[in-house]
Amino acid sequence: MTSLQTDACAAESLASDNDAQTTGGRCSSETRATGKVVPLCAHRDDAASAADLTYSRIPSIAENQCVVRSNEWVNPEYKHLVLSAPDLALTVRAGQFFHLACPPSNDEVPYLRRPMSIYRVAPENQRIEFLYKVQGVGTRGLAQLNRGDTLDALGPLGKGFDLPATTGAAHVLLLARGVGLATMAPLAQEAIAAGARVTAVLSARSPSLVMSADYLRDAGADIVIVTDDDQTSDVVQVEHLIRRLHASRPVTFATTCGSNRLLSMLQRVAAELQIPGQIALEQHMGCAIGACYACVRPFRKSAGSDELTYRRVCLDGPVFDLQETTSW
Repeated sequence: MTSLQTDACAAESLASDNDAQTTGGRCSSETRATGKVVPLCAHRDDAASAADLTYSRIPSIAENQCVVRSNEWVNPEYKHLVLSAPDLALTVRAGQFFHLACPPSNDEVPYLRRPMSIYRVAPENQRIEFLYKVQGVGTRGLAQLNRGDTLDALGPLGKGFDLPATTGAAHVLLLARGVGLATMAPLAQEAIAAGARVTAVLSARSPSLVMSADYLRDAGADIVIVTDDDQTSDVVQVEHLIRRLHASRPVTFATTCGSNRLLSMLQRVAAELQIPGQIALEQHMGCAIGACYACVRPFRKSAGSDELTYRRVCLDGPVFDLQETTSW
């Protein structure tokens, strides 16, 4: 898709209203989550007639009207937001995100939506979840949402993780720090469901800020926690840890999110050990659908290349090849 054509995309349809539930089944009509489908299309050839106009068959997105089930603090910096969501929102995959219309907070009104990676999705329970750090105008607004409130979540957006096919025993490494932990959590669930072994190395400033450990452990992942307070999270020690993990059971796919230092180290180690991998990037965005080009970043044209190309994080990512990504 090279651009969005407003005239060609004007037709919109309403997604079916989907009942949601705040306690596990279907809910009453007053907490119903709905979605307005927004089809995306390819660039139109102006020489073609309207009858010949064709569209890229890329997944639709929706302006999902989600209902808040809970919005609780998990530590002094982060909150866990649980929403009832319509069917299209429940198709989200690990690494994809939603563009959230954050409500005002006191006298602060967010000018733009905020992109936020999915933390957990439970289609059987009409539920999507986010884990977010309260640190700016948008997230301060999110922090004030209460049970029963409605949140507009545009999505699912972007390209998620793509687990490679393997003929042997798959071993997926998750290396994440801070808010990157939220992005990696659903990947563990997908990888384990596909039969892979998952090792998650969770890095944080202190043990109290380590998140998702119980969730990942319950999902079946092996957990290793490293923190600044314990003096176990510096890059040299984490590199030694990864090499030991690989020696005991070869890592077949390496992923990371949340730290430039960890990215640089993992690129070097993965290249040496010939481990393919991907990274989920965080980036400020405008439209989040590829039209405004506000989230463009440089990337290597191919792994090991000195030639750069420029890509939109919202549309070409936010998940990219590990070796093509440049540090920031």
